[in-house]
Amino acid sequence: MSARPIVIFTIGTQGDVRPCVALGQGLRRAGYPVRIATSGNFAPLVREAGLEFFPLTADFQAMLEADRSIAEQGLNLRAMARIFRQRYAQWAEHWAEEGMAASAGAGLLIGVSNSTLLAKALAEKRGVPFAIARLQPLTPSRLQPPMVLSGSRDRLPGPLSLAAHHLLWLLVWHVMRPAINDIVRPRLGLPRYPWHGPYLGRHALEAKVLNGFSGQVLARPADWPDSSQLTGYWFFDPPAWTPPAGLADFLAAGPKPVYIGFGSMVSSSAAEFTRIVLDGVRKSGRRAVLAAGWGGLELDEGALDEQIYGLRQAPHDWLFPRMAGAVHHGGAGTTAAAVRAGIPSAVVPFYGDQPFWARCLQRRGVAPPALDRRRLDADALAAALIAMQQPQMLREADALGRAIRAEDGVGEAVRLLRYWGLLEQPDSVEIAEQPQRSVA
Repeated sequence: MSARPIVIFTIGTQGDVRPCVALGQGLRRAGYPVRIATSGNFAPLVREAGLEFFPLTADFQAMLEADRSIAEQGLNLRAMARIFRQRYAQWAEHWAEEGMAASAGAGLLIGVSNSTLLAKALAEKRGVPFAIARLQPLTPSRLQPPMVLSGSRDRLPGPLSLAAHHLLWLLVWHVMRPAINDIVRPRLGLPRYPWHGPYLGRHALEAKVLNGFSGQVLARPADWPDSSQLTGYWFFDPPAWTPPAGLADFLAAGPKPVYIGFGSMVSSSAAEFTRIVLDGVRKSGRRAVLAAGWGGLELDEGALDEQIYGLRQAPHDWLFPRMAGAVHHGGAGTTAAAVRAGIPSAVVPFYGDQPFWARCLQRRGVAPPALDRRRLDADALAAALIAMQQPQMLREADALGRAIRAEDGVGEAVRLLRYWGLLEQPDSVEIAEQPQRSVA
């Protein structure tokens, strides 16, 4: 009998979903059928990767495009908690039914980010194993303060650090409680959690956790339990991409340009933000490739002039190794792509974990201090573009890239799932293991 399907539940932006697709591909190569339960805008990505898609109501792209003011509140914890508490409760009206369909016959459920408690509830309902996959360091630690304190303090006294982690998890539970306690768990016939949710108490750290980032960028805290392990990044390499002829001509026409793009981020003042970026590039004298993404920048495609080329989007695994540096929002996925390519970064955080990764890159010597998006002007951007080309920063970025490319994050994740006894033994590996494609 062949192994039962593994189901990965994930919602969010490109940077949330693409690593999960990479993990799914690795599990598939190891002989396991894999389903991805996520929002419909990622269905083509999942299916083109050879994985089974199941719908999960939670379209971040539609939400951000419909209300761009959300991006302006991105670093305001209270505002974001209020917005997502309401939105998750709306989406959760469909989660129990969708989750039961996705998990039918499954052998393992993996929950990612804000899908974690849904996957956990479904695993309880079906009596199957459960694991957590994270793209950020969220395991409580006395040695490493929570991400939200990044930039204010690198260290706190141990008890204060641990207390701060617990307060953060209570905030997460405040956001998720209406969706999970009032909707999902009752509809699945499961008991509600107590007032503090599932994050406190002696059973809170029992679940096995795969942390999909590299110890080269952030070392694993020594006081993490054995149940929470680093694997390295999970890189999704899409099929070969053919660039527009104009882009190929632009790249060949001069020195390597810098990339400037903000991926899945949007802005309510995109036109003004784009003007600042264009002015900053021109002041720096650097050649640049700008990517509009989901709407952080407003650009026409093609060469704007001899110095600047505009794109809707391009695969980072193809583009970044051809760049001299990357100006980006600091999302986990884009950060991973930049360090893998061995290029410096300059980070303009929008929300969430982005200030944290900016600080990690700065500490590692591969990025100048993060730029404040609300106060960004052309002079500040030009200065960051120049700082990225310091010889020491270039050397550090190159060394970090070589170290990252030597890791096998997906392979380590599969190994850990087997070590923990969470994977059934497949009768045979149906799909041959394929070598990692070089980004050099």
